[in-house]
Amino acid sequence: MKSTREQRTIAVVVATGIASVVTQLVLIREFLSQFQGNEIVIALILFSWLVLGGLGTLLSRPAAGSRLATLEALYWLALALVLFSIFTLFGARLLRDLVFTRGASVGFYQTFVYIAAVTAPYALLIGFLLPLSLFVLRSLRPDYPGALVYIWDNIGDVGGGALFSFLIVFWMTPAQAIVAAHLPLLAAALFLRPSDRRPGPLPMLAAAAVFLTLAAGLAAETATLTPARGELAHYRETRHGRITVVAQQELVTLFQDGVPLLSSQDAAAAEEAVHYALAQLEEPQRVLLISASSGVMEELEKYRLESIDYVELDPDLTEVLFDFNLLKRIPPLRVIHADGRAFLAEAAPGYDAILVNLNDPQTLQTNRFFTDRFFSLARSRLSAQGVLAFSMGGFDSYLAEPQRRKLSSIYHTAKDYFSDVLMLPGERVFFICSNRPLQTGIPDLLRRKGIATLYISGYYEGNVTPERISYLRGQMDPAAPPNTELAPYVMRTVFSEWFAKFDASPLWFMGALACVLGFYFWNASRVEFVLFSTGWMAMGSEILVIFAFQIFFGYIYFQIGIIVTVFLAGLLPGALWGRRLAARARRVLIVSDMALIGLLAATFAAVHAGDRLGQAFYLLLGFAISFACGMQFPAALRLRGDDGRAATGVFSADLIGAALGTLVTSTILIPYLGITGAIGALMGLKLLSLLIAGTLHEDFVAQTISD
Repeated sequence: MKSTREQRTIAVVVATGIASVVTQLVLIREFLSQFQGNEIVIALILFSWLVLGGLGTLLSRPAAGSRLATLEALYWLALALVLFSIFTLFGARLLRDLVFTRGASVGFYQTFVYIAAVTAPYALLIGFLLPLSLFVLRSLRPDYPGALVYIWDNIGDVGGGALFSFLIVFWMTPAQAIVAAHLPLLAAALFLRPSDRRPGPLPMLAAAAVFLTLAAGLAAETATLTPARGELAHYRETRHGRITVVAQQELVTLFQDGVPLLSSQDAAAAEEAVHYALAQLEEPQRVLLISASSGVMEELEKYRLESIDYVELDPDLTEVLFDFNLLKRIPPLRVIHADGRAFLAEAAPGYDAILVNLNDPQTLQTNRFFTDRFFSLARSRLSAQGVLAFSMGGFDSYLAEPQRRKLSSIYHTAKDYFSDVLMLPGERVFFICSNRPLQTGIPDLLRRKGIATLYISGYYEGNVTPERISYLRGQMDPAAPPNTELAPYVMRTVFSEWFAKFDASPLWFMGALACVLGFYFWNASRVEFVLFSTGWMAMGSEILVIFAFQIFFGYIYFQIGIIVTVFLAGLLPGALWGRRLAARARRVLIVSDMALIGLLAATFAAVHAGDRLGQAFYLLLGFAISFACGMQFPAALRLRGDDGRAATGVFSADLIGAALGTLVTSTILIPYLGITGAIGALMGLKLLSLLIAGTLHEDFVAQTISD
């Protein structure tokens, strides 16, 4: 039977798991908002979190069996963790403007260092607190199993993921989420105080101060979002992103996740978005609008259309657009709240025009509207004479090489599905795609229809000249690879451009990772290597599923909590089963490695099916992978030894492997090898792990790989 102190220590472990996962997910969404939805940021956060957590675990080793392993120390560390949570959130918001120029883009290395620095205090404490809890439990019961702490922590992790996915994401702001997640930890810490003696004033005063700090954080949250210019007219956290509206004199701009979507003074963009495409049609009747720009409805009204299907994922976003008069409600308009690509896949054919009003494909979220799969869908939903229109960042007189590569890839991808692809130069390059001949004399076409415009009639023929159209077409590289779902060439170019823009090279980054890997492999025991590869596999697979979700379904901001929770949920029953079979530890490692290789093969087949398999299949696959990974931790502890030093070594191997798997998979394997190549690399790593696991013995004593 557990003692009261043992139960209270376990409560702290569970509460820490809840708090840490919610904080991690809140920070992922926070940094996505700060860095324009760039999915690489997810990997940088997870990497920093795991590495710093692993470092915290290593720093805890001297506490094993020492006077530091006390309930008193655990109490103060838990209070510090609660306090650091709100400081970490606000630090992420406030420090960026101090470190970087507001509104300016930030290089890869700068982003990396900044994220690591912001998350460092909290992540280090998380890594230190878990093994310290084990040491405290062993001071109460010397034979307490290390695997049980792993299991209790995982229960808290799953609880935190579920709390975030099914409650917080719908109802709470980031500060509210942080407070809600850390109140259980604060309560658990208070109950750590020995019941047999009266608590002193200092611990109680400290707890009260922490509570008041959390309350102050709730009150100050909106103030941390004040824009550099203008006034914050509206702020809303939705399950799909952060919406802010900034008013500056008569100019009103709506931002989603830090990216400007619409402006009240953007009439030229509205004219181009509508008339370049619809001028090509004799009598358009049905139009599909995927996202919108300010003023676009007024321009569509001029065609007396039969129907306008306006598709926007976030209902909160459309509400704000209409409330601030950034969009106008017109009679033929039907607002549909769905993912644009998912709607297109289910829509009835016969649209005369599909107008895509999205930012450049700088993320997987937007890139999925510029791929072979999307162009195929669009063609199948257009009428015989229909047109597809979209745009990308343009040029004045010189086309930079990265932009030329991106435009070339998308041009040739579209040409595989449309017989005529017209590119119109300007501040944005507009693509007009159709299986009918397209015309460039758009002002004349509009005059014949009796449609009046301001910018097109006034400036088109001076800017969009035959010479500029010909120059742009001539710049397209015939050897540019297509922009496909599983090998998004544009995203590879964007990643390389991220470095080149700041006169940096990804080679330094890759070289540093290679050195870290080499050092670790030289010093790791065989058991630690197997668990290292498993951590790599777990997080590499999680990144693959996250990126696959973004490619196929497109709303990772909403789904990130569910994906993380599913992976965490699989670890728990896996660890319990692995503990049950710990007497046959070597066999557990071998069988689970074989299972992981088989699951990777299933993943390879699944991504080729794409969104046809549905979200549930990918989640089930993630659960199965994490289950097999979870089995290995208790087995590794059995083989490596369950003393304090061995436990921290196994914890660290798992964390370091997970960290490197996160980073390498997202920044090297997927950008340069594609989704399928990344899966192949993970399979290779697990095959090596399987070979090493086959050399182990049940009475194994730690030896390095070099031995």
